[in-house]
Amino acid sequence: MDIKIIKTTQPKEKQAAEKLAFGVTFSDHMFVMDYTEGQGWHDPVIMPYGPIQLMPSSMVLHYAQEVFEGLKAYKTPQGEVQLFRPEENFKRMNRSNERMCIPQLDEEFVMNALKTLVKMDQDWIPTSPGTSLYIRPFIFATDPFIGVRVSQTYKFMIIMSPVGSYYKGGLAPCRIYVEDEYARTVRGGTGEAKCGGNYAGGLAAQEKVHVKGYEQILWLDGEKRQYIEEVGTSNVFFLIDGVFVTPSLEGTILSGITRKSVIELLKSWGETVVERRITIDEFYELHQQGKIQEAFATGTAAVISPIGTLGWQDKEMTFNNGEIGEYTQKIYDTLYGVQSGHIKDTLNWIVRV
Repeated sequence: MDIKIIKTTQPKEKQAAEKLAFGVTFSDHMFVMDYTEGQGWHDPVIMPYGPIQLMPSSMVLHYAQEVFEGLKAYKTPQGEVQLFRPEENFKRMNRSNERMCIPQLDEEFVMNALKTLVKMDQDWIPTSPGTSLYIRPFIFATDPFIGVRVSQTYKFMIIMSPVGSYYKGGLAPCRIYVEDEYARTVRGGTGEAKCGGNYAGGLAAQEKVHVKGYEQILWLDGEKRQYIEEVGTSNVFFLIDGVFVTPSLEGTILSGITRKSVIELLKSWGETVVERRITIDEFYELHQQGKIQEAFATGTAAVISPIGTLGWQDKEMTFNNGEIGEYTQKIYDTLYGVQSGHIKDTLNWIVRV
């Protein structure tokens, strides 16, 4: 398929880097493509960013059949534009599509569409430290039908937003609370798919912990409320007595691309990484023994988020005196350095635009 291109006649004014909030400002153009059963994906177009038209009966509005992804584009000191592991995002999107009964994407085609869109709006990529162009591909059901079944029509879109740090404090260690009342998902659910319902279901817990003075949730498993799973928007790692531990993928947590990259990076440094189930009781006991050296979360939006304090019931656990750990800082500096072109990519993660 050829991509039709409609350029905007009214380019928007760009915000200064120091004023960028996360996910508020959007670039000039977006990619749109439709799916019709029996015809497949069709009519791809890059057009000015703006409203879309949906029927009030569109199935996504009633039954939440949709998936999304998140990745970033960076501009190197030499002015080159690059993406961080975009092929992993489209592979994961197709895995989410399978779980949510959404048609598969041609990964090569959508990669080409993404590169074309980023190249068109490359002037929107901020270059100040800690900034990037956040990219949001997503698919949603569009059938005008009130009834629970698989949709026969869909819309795939990519929008882009110049962003600063995901958390207001940047790399300042955050306060996280262990959620033991609400459940995010259970085995057989949609936990390993990147779909909006997973996040909507966590809003009540998120609001609850904000009142307690915490910034994020650490989810426990939905069956026994014992095993540590993931932070509300990220995967989680602990440095325990010299070994990096992260919860294993059991079908209930997202297979994070930053998570995968951190594991690969640590192993390339000769560090030991263990993927296993760990209970909150075991974790608390290890903390009491002084064996938890560092804790951090990983995700595309924030890259690395140091965890300074973890609240659980009426207890608080503090790591590394509430300061960012040596390894956490090194991991962030290396990942962001590779992403932004300040450090050589030795693990073949970067895709040039």
